[in-house]
Amino acid sequence: MARLIKANNFVTNDVDVSTLERMQKMVGGYIEFVYRHAEGKILICNEEGLLLDLPINEQIAKRYGIHLRGDVIEATSSELN
Repeated sequence: MARLIKANNFVTNDVDVSTLERMQKMVGGYIEFVYRHAEGKILICNEEGLLLDLPINEQIAKRYGIHLRGDVIEATSSELN
């Protein structure tokens, strides 16, 4: 199930990623997809996170070794169909 991993470390499981508008609302703006093929995950983040100076999402950094900013949705490709 898709889950929202907030930059403040709060996690919400089973989030609804059925529409673009819902995903944009969760990350606070335009979305960007980051594909993690080895883990079978798609990370959905705010495309302007760096420009907006959003905080680095520490949970994502620890888990995937990448520094995405702001709130991130962690999903699989089957959840986005």
